[in-house]
Amino acid sequence: MRFFTFLTVPVAVVSLVSAGYAQTAPAQTVSGTITDVTDRSPLPGVTVVVKGTTAGASTDPNGQFSLALPAGSNTLVISAVGYQSQTIEATSSPLRIALTADVKQLNEVVVTGYSEQNRKTLTSAISSVKGDALKDIPAASADQLLQGKAPGVQVSANSGVPGGGVFIRIRGSNSVNASNDPLYVVDGVFINNTNLIATGLGNQVSSNPLADLNPQDIENIEILKDANATAIYGSRGANGVVLITTKRGKAGDKTRITFNTYHGWSKAAKQYKLVSGPELATLENERFLNDGGNPAQVPYRSVASGGRGLPEEQQTYDRLSDVFRTAQTQSYELSAAGGSDKTQFYIGAGYFSQESIAKPTAFDRFSLRVNLDNTVTDKLRIGTSTALTRTHRNVSSNDNNPVGVINSALFPRTNLPIYNADGSYAKYGSFDNHQALIDNLNNDAVGSRIISNVYGEYHFLKNLTLRSSWSIDFNDMYENNFNNTLILAGQPRGTASSFLSRDITLLNEQTLNYNVNFGEDHSLQALVGNTLQKNTFQRTSLAGQQFPGNDLTTIASAATQTGSSSRSQAGLVSFFGKATYSFKQRYTADLSVRADASSRFGSDKRWGYFPAVGLGWRLGEESFIRDLNVFQELKLRASVGKTGNQAGISDFAALGLVQGGANYLDLPGTAPLQLANPNLSWESTRQWNVGLDAAVLQNRLALELNYYDKYTSGLLLNVPVPRKTGFSSVVENYGAVSNKGIEAQLTATWLSKPAVQWSTTFNVARNVNKIEKLAAPITSGSRDIFRLEEGAPLYSFWLYHQTGVNPESGDAQYEDVNGDGQITVADRKLVGNAWPKYFGGVSNSLTYKGFDFGVTLNFEQGAKIMNMNRFFLVHGGTQSNIGYLREQLDRWQKPGDITDIPRLTTVASSNNYGGVVQNLSDRYLEDGSFLRLRTLTLGYTVPKDAIAKAHLNSLRVYVQAANLFTITPYSGLDPEVNSQSGVSNTKNIDWATVPQPRTFQVGVTVGL
Repeated sequence: MRFFTFLTVPVAVVSLVSAGYAQTAPAQTVSGTITDVTDRSPLPGVTVVVKGTTAGASTDPNGQFSLALPAGSNTLVISAVGYQSQTIEATSSPLRIALTADVKQLNEVVVTGYSEQNRKTLTSAISSVKGDALKDIPAASADQLLQGKAPGVQVSANSGVPGGGVFIRIRGSNSVNASNDPLYVVDGVFINNTNLIATGLGNQVSSNPLADLNPQDIENIEILKDANATAIYGSRGANGVVLITTKRGKAGDKTRITFNTYHGWSKAAKQYKLVSGPELATLENERFLNDGGNPAQVPYRSVASGGRGLPEEQQTYDRLSDVFRTAQTQSYELSAAGGSDKTQFYIGAGYFSQESIAKPTAFDRFSLRVNLDNTVTDKLRIGTSTALTRTHRNVSSNDNNPVGVINSALFPRTNLPIYNADGSYAKYGSFDNHQALIDNLNNDAVGSRIISNVYGEYHFLKNLTLRSSWSIDFNDMYENNFNNTLILAGQPRGTASSFLSRDITLLNEQTLNYNVNFGEDHSLQALVGNTLQKNTFQRTSLAGQQFPGNDLTTIASAATQTGSSSRSQAGLVSFFGKATYSFKQRYTADLSVRADASSRFGSDKRWGYFPAVGLGWRLGEESFIRDLNVFQELKLRASVGKTGNQAGISDFAALGLVQGGANYLDLPGTAPLQLANPNLSWESTRQWNVGLDAAVLQNRLALELNYYDKYTSGLLLNVPVPRKTGFSSVVENYGAVSNKGIEAQLTATWLSKPAVQWSTTFNVARNVNKIEKLAAPITSGSRDIFRLEEGAPLYSFWLYHQTGVNPESGDAQYEDVNGDGQITVADRKLVGNAWPKYFGGVSNSLTYKGFDFGVTLNFEQGAKIMNMNRFFLVHGGTQSNIGYLREQLDRWQKPGDITDIPRLTTVASSNNYGGVVQNLSDRYLEDGSFLRLRTLTLGYTVPKDAIAKAHLNSLRVYVQAANLFTITPYSGLDPEVNSQSGVSNTKNIDWATVPQPRTFQVGVTVGL
């Protein structure tokens, strides 16, 4: 019973107990006690102000106050953090006042497609994340900050490289060849999320364009998930929509200047564990004997007998300590915001610098944002949202690249010297010298970006508004790379490359909004609009070879110079409309439709039509529910709609193309490049969603549930064609993918009082992905370890299934899938996939007086990871230039040994590490489940009276730890990894990848 009493939230009740009704004239002094309505506990720190004056008081620790009333004024405004404000008439004294909690979640305004809507009447599945929940997290991009914050939104960094690529999926992946990334809209600007870095860095997406946004400028983020919310964006909304609203000034606010800075130190939470030099020699001798070698001729025997030295004489060289470092992160933000009745402004400038924990990679960003709104007349309002960004990346290769920095430190054998006898860099096999790379890599990528929106609003009538906006997203990346002769890529006489890539989106939108209330019960919100969009991508590249020396690094100095350029353009024309009707804020109906025409499709197939409908019923407003006195909110939602997708395909996908460059005898020529498909059209997704919103225990517990079913058909797929046509494939609408899932979010407000506030939010989601229709199985990834086929999910691993190691022979045993008595490629099978069975996060926030404490965790369960580091470094001796992980020490050695690591041998017929299997077994496929402490924050806000003498308005200091611990069965450095993110239809491959760092930081926020 005490537990339920503790959870009970105040109900909005204000009771005035008169000392005597006979007194009707206003008292000169009024006093009273303010309490929590449920447990009647006193509320300290409540503000009591005489309306229209500056006279006021605050309650003491006993919840009591006393206030002198100015003559003729007896209206009091009572307010407290976490409670609803009350306005009362002080007709008697003393007063007894009981306050209710302010249930903001139910009353907040949610930004939807081209409009705003009260959450009470919302029929869509939309998750909201406030900017305060994202502040101070040491991440370069806004999308990475969403990790674990919203149900159904799966976010994971591909690596720990600052400014690197991020994997984000809203309710699963819909497509095979087209893009699965959501649409990002920042203050009305459609954002390009195309990676512009052209320098080859392995198979990983080397940059994240959203890292150009300064997270400190963000006011809130809305994630639109179901078709009712996203259909208004038509062809852009199939993968979900992320609406980012930046900070703006408010009318009547005096100018507020804020300075925020933090400094962080990051290290790898875990390191690779390699064998020592003596252990490596022991393994090599054992492998030699297992292969039938003469015991007298083992490779590691005494030098006098012609060997390389005895095992115990071998040195151990630590290369990894040279690569991994304690990395520094710095952030400095200065902003000013305020406004008058006519003009409001926000100006923010920032500098962010983050080193990678793996040398020499680093990321820097300079940013400037100006948001301005001006009321020209009582009918006309104009404004702009403009962001300027300058980024610099010092990039280096890792992942699937033998000349990557981590590869060159991890893979060479630990008994081999780092330097030659003459002091030069030692290199082995196809691997470069890691120290040579750290000292000499010269790969710079400088980005310039402008994201700007200019708008005008005209109010024809009180309820009728025309808005016109013009937007640009100008993204420019300039790369200069020089490989000198000291690294493999620069031999024999140096190489260089230079790229200038430019991606421009121009957008013009008009919307006409009509909002009206009919009496007290009826409300109607309607809009119509159109969009004109143009995308232009162009790239110029230059390359040079044969340089006179390492000091001359520009391509102009090269003996051989080559160059090329390309340019493509696409357009989109759209018309859309939406109407929302609500009766008594109890019954709500949404209807929307959008028509898009894309230049990427055939002339007769360009138009796509995307309708949606949503219904909402607030059962909690019905008497048969209200009389139960159980629910403070109970709402059912349902929606169905259709969205489209054209992202990720060529701008000229429907056309037959020829290309130049097919020269003969120095004469120019052309050659066919692509087959035409005039029937190519939209990839479309049908989605329905049912949801439940509930609040109980006097709003202490709020629950949101959603179940969805998505079916994507007409996949934009590269379908194989007969080779005699001269082509391997043509883009067609063929195939289907489904996603079904459930999402839940529970918010508990444990305490909500002025002195102490404590709340916890838990979210969890499950998505089931399935390929419903496919022309033929498709393999992808290194060594074709992924396979797409009907009935299986995307990102399915196609491997041999190792059933064990024969305890007598020490050879690996595999499942003979077809039962023919042999292990052949026909015995490869789907053995798991990269999708988690469920994923989510937990956020906990506690404030006590001036202290604030926050914890966020995120988790995934059931996803598989292909550990390519084990693939190469537990090789049984088959890789002559590659060392071993310590796991190799657990190999089978003698009859009776029980292990899953077979005996050392290079004999192919054993299929232990070579032969048909060639390591492609699920021996290296691991459980990637994890629970990660994402952030742990402790802050203190200094009382105002303590900083008044310094003329400060506010001062907060804090310490924070990020990625403090990760609980996982995965043996690699980090379960949050995808080294081949640049290869379509692959996920969760770990291959010499920079892990997520563990970071400690201190910061301060000063308000002037």
